Amino acid sequence: MIRIKVVQLTYAYYQNGNRNMDNAEKELLFSLSKAYDLYNYLLQLIVDITREERHRLEVLTARAEREDTEKPSQKFAYNKFAIQLEENKMLNDFMDVKKLTWDNDVEFIRKICNQIEQSQIFQDYMASTDDSYEADREIWRKLYKQLIQENAELDAILEEKSLYWNDDKEIVDTFVIKTIKRFDPAAKSNQELLPEYKDEEDRDFARKLFRATILNADIYQRYMSETSRNWDFSRLAYMDVVIMQIAIAEMLTFPNIPLTVTINEYVELAKLYSTPKSGGYINGMLDAIARYLIDTGKTLKQLDPPRFRQDKPSEETKE
Repeated sequence: MIRIKVVQLTYAYYQNGNRNMDNAEKELLFSLSKAYDLYNYLLQLIVDITREERHRLEVLTARAEREDTEKPSQKFAYNKFAIQLEENKMLNDFMDVKKLTWDNDVEFIRKICNQIEQSQIFQDYMASTDDSYEADREIWRKLYKQLIQENAELDAILEEKSLYWNDDKEIVDTFVIKTIKRFDPAAKSNQELLPEYKDEEDRDFARKLFRATILNADIYQRYMSETSRNWDFSRLAYMDVVIMQIAIAEMLTFPNIPLTVTINEYVELAKLYSTPKSGGYINGMLDAIARYLIDTGKTLKQLDPPRFRQDKPSEETKE
């Protein structure tokens, strides 16, 4: 997430005529905080869906008592994982402080409850005799992936609430699913959620990476140019240049991050943000740049021998 935000904010920095480093850095940290808001907000969605299901259960139970018919199952409305999440201290404290709520989206909550009840996942769960915590946790992992992770109506709602959230949701979804999988019933209401930053070093990573990228831009672009003399560097897609510039900043600023990790991370970002062929090209280019940095003594990191040939950029990677 931090790397994605640095790519987005670096690109915006160069597109913005008023290049104010301090303002850009504040925007970077604010953008990251909004992503963490979304993480908690999506966890709260599970809680609010469960509360709606509990309300429906109460209505159906009252009807069954009046009509002297079989009472409905409480299995999903009192799902053990969902109850533990509802009682989670970290989530409740965060939502109270941020004043985030789904109260204005009752119709959406009802609609997604209908979709859940009509799903095969739900039908299989309700028919199963497995009443374990693991089964309760697993149904929510499956439901999230099927009905929340890819949900156009939810995306539209989130976009109205924050301009940041539409871009963030894809990766935040992976954080929510990871959180569901790691919930432990023994932790009860003290189950730890993912922190906004792993530690202070993680927070500094965002700031240092962004500043190194901007402040050393000319030096890094010279490294790119010196490593790419066989073709016209000026004709590269602009986003490719931005991504490689950030990758070089990471290679030189953070001695504990292996070169292969850096290369792989920015190759994936190139696939996401640049042209269809950028991933393969940047893979070769960053490998060549990393070897240049090693050969010239600019980094003490090491890299395995090359296993591929560096190609010139195809027309798709050029502007």
